[in-house]
Amino acid sequence: MSLIDLNIPAGVYRNGTDLQSMGRWRDANLVRWHDGVMRPVGGWRKRSNTASAAKVRGMLTWITNNNTRFIAAGSFNKLYAYTEAGIQHDITPAGLTAGREDANAFTGYGGSFYGSYSYGIARPDFARIDPATSWHLQPFGEFLLANNSDDGKIYEWQLSTGSAAALLSNAPTNNRAILVTQERFLFALGAGGNPRKVQWSDREDNNTWTPAATNEAGDLELNTSGQIMAGVNVQGQALILTTRDAHAANYQGPPYVYGIERVGTSCGLAAPQACVVVDAGAFWMGVNSFFTYGGGRVSEINSDVSDYVFSDINKAQISKAFGMANSMFGEVWWFYPSNGSLENDRYVVYNYMENTWYIGQLARTAGVDRGAFRQPMMFDADDRKLYEHEVGFDYDTLTPFAESGPFRIGSGDNVVSVTELIPDEKTQGDVNAVFKSRFYPNGTERSYGPFSLSNPTSVRFSGRQIRIRVEGQRLSDWRVGINRVDVAVGGRR
Repeated sequence: MSLIDLNIPAGVYRNGTDLQSMGRWRDANLVRWHDGVMRPVGGWRKRSNTASAAKVRGMLTWITNNNTRFIAAGSFNKLYAYTEAGIQHDITPAGLTAGREDANAFTGYGGSFYGSYSYGIARPDFARIDPATSWHLQPFGEFLLANNSDDGKIYEWQLSTGSAAALLSNAPTNNRAILVTQERFLFALGAGGNPRKVQWSDREDNNTWTPAATNEAGDLELNTSGQIMAGVNVQGQALILTTRDAHAANYQGPPYVYGIERVGTSCGLAAPQACVVVDAGAFWMGVNSFFTYGGGRVSEINSDVSDYVFSDINKAQISKAFGMANSMFGEVWWFYPSNGSLENDRYVVYNYMENTWYIGQLARTAGVDRGAFRQPMMFDADDRKLYEHEVGFDYDTLTPFAESGPFRIGSGDNVVSVTELIPDEKTQGDVNAVFKSRFYPNGTERSYGPFSLSNPTSVRFSGRQIRIRVEGQRLSDWRVGINRVDVAVGGRR
């Protein structure tokens, strides 16, 4: 008999085959690794009892000059302001052009523009996709600026809960997104229907857009074959992301005001809400990879789960994907619709502090990090209500778990018998373990347990490969470290 440490590295590895995840965590939900130790993510509770009319695609939290906290949220046909108490106010601008709650995919003959594909070459499954409508929401001082990707106009809301947002005077129309820069210029991205044009207002004056010797309004066109998707402020620059590349805008002052250089290629943004900014830089989801910008250049992030994530995404609805930070734990979360799902139902997390990845299932359509509020906020995809996250450990009907890839004891030639489990769990009994064993890689898998991770426990099973699954059993802040098993190596049969 000998004691074997099940010393599984932090995070999930889901690239390649099941066997390639040997000795790693292979699957998980609602767990994170912090300081190298597995623990459950925080739970959630309802912040507002009033549902939005449709699924929310874009939100913002901010604090006014008199320390009043607001939440703004937009659906394909509505714009809302929520008070700190969770009271919903409809501030939809008059004449807002409704967009699409879901993306529309056009296929087959006539599904794209004339000349898009060569004669005799098969078109892709989706020749053209009209994306789901999203909102770009920005604070300008204490006021709210809002732009709907389909309506294209820029609106301003001046905090009156009894009044709707109003059209911003003199601003360009038919815009794809907006950004208030750190220098206090308002950028209209994809201005006037030109998918490569960046137009900005005068400094501190979002009603002045015509360039003159007495102001700093201006415009330029990106040198790109892509279309602008979004803009964010990062490390003193305005980063503009297109479907193909990334451009950094730097304030220079008159007469040019802004200079723009391309800082990354083949790094296009997958969805308008899929870029996240933290102190370390910007992180975003591309079409087939994850990227980061910091220190003046774009880098692809080496991901332990990219094979799984990008083969799992419903590409026709990828425009619904969104990202958010969870600064309490140094994490970036992306939510996306899986294959076969019309709505966001899964997530992938990158812990940039510890360089680990984890995955899970949760239906959320929009979210923001803590800041104006003490906890992160998200909108649920099913009931369309606002929830406060990282509160307690209640997950509705869901159960936190993690499941490993296979372990081979020794060379894997001999059958091993496992006789005892010696747990390493902080709260003693809040977590159960289930073992799964096979005699051959493609053989029948048998399960044993559950066993409580409270005291050394007698277990009896055999196999050439074993896996362990741990599941939280109580609503508590449990921890799982390095469990050990007592094994005996037998013969080859």
